[in-house]
Amino acid sequence: MGATLTPRQNSGGKRVRRHRRHPPAMSEINVTPFVDVMLVLLIIFMVAAPLLTVGVPVELPRTAAEALPAAQEEPLAVTLTADGRILLQETEVEADGLIPKLRAVAAERQDSKVYLRADGAISYERVVQVMGALNAAGFRDIGLVTDSGGPRLDGSDG
Repeated sequence: MGATLTPRQNSGGKRVRRHRRHPPAMSEINVTPFVDVMLVLLIIFMVAAPLLTVGVPVELPRTAAEALPAAQEEPLAVTLTADGRILLQETEVEADGLIPKLRAVAAERQDSKVYLRADGAISYERVVQVMGALNAAGFRDIGLVTDSGGPRLDGSDG
């Protein structure tokens, strides 16, 4: 009449379980998430790279001079702000302590190039005084940083 189903038993009276088949292991690497992460990192670096330059705001004078080629080392920058402060990279330095700091920096650097950034409102005398301090500290290759596109001596705008 009615048949009852009982779990299969082996000859010892123990239940036997049937093993389910597991799907085979995936032998391919899914690179889509990796590519997505790399593209996001690329965008982050592209946005952040311009922010890594010396960030002291000064109003540079405009000239018709071309830009200098890039150097191997991070360039050393001395900045004169409109309010008369002197900054070595982004660190403020007192005028009487500038030469000793520059000498210490020169001892650690291979490149003797230094970029002088001066606000256009600073007097020429003050710029030349800082250039003299740079020279006294051992920096002979001094580049004056300006914005391009300024007026030319022939009267035309660049």
